[in-house]
Amino acid sequence: MSATSLSAPAEREPIHTRRVTCQGFRRADGLWDIEGHLTDVKSYGFHTEERGHLDPGTPIHQMWMRLTVDDKLTVMAVEAVTQDSPYRACGSITPSFQQLVGLRVGPGWTRAVKERLGGPKGCTHLVELLGPLATTAFQTVYPILAREAAERARAAGTPLPDDGKRPVLLNMCHIFDSNGEVVRRNWPAHYTGEAGAERREEAAE
Repeated sequence: MSATSLSAPAEREPIHTRRVTCQGFRRADGLWDIEGHLTDVKSYGFHTEERGHLDPGTPIHQMWMRLTVDDKLTVMAVEAVTQDSPYRACGSITPSFQQLVGLRVGPGWTRAVKERLGGPKGCTHLVELLGPLATTAFQTVYPILAREAAERARAAGTPLPDDGKRPVLLNMCHIFDSNGEVVRRNWPAHYTGEAGAERREEAAE
């Protein structure tokens, strides 16, 4: 079993806190809203070129993002807001995030985001927020759709349909390694470990 928390730290003082909060919502119109909020604060007061003195705990960055997606995680609408930033012009880049409309959250998402919004084409902090927003989209949409599909199948007395598609979670982390026990148990057709190799050999005979 892994540890329940970090070990006791050395004597220290807090300097910087970044908070990222993401939430997923099901909308009445059948779409999904995935929202993120990012803040950066310091434990000390300091001077900024355009905002002047900032007291301890005053956000140097505060950004919001909403992705509206469909059941396939295709982005249907985007709203990005820079509420607090070091420079007044920081928020002028938010319209560029409309380039996300039409993209699908899934394989290739990070690359597509960087191509459109990386470096001077976007805002570092809003782009970083898109990572946890993508994870939140998966966690929001797929469990609900899977549960409802299972409920429909049980009500109809039929087995769950197997469309043969590659499981979304396959090889996303070590737990879902295609050679591992979780994949062997839940998606045997996609298991590539020893037993999977034996099945393929038998099918070829």
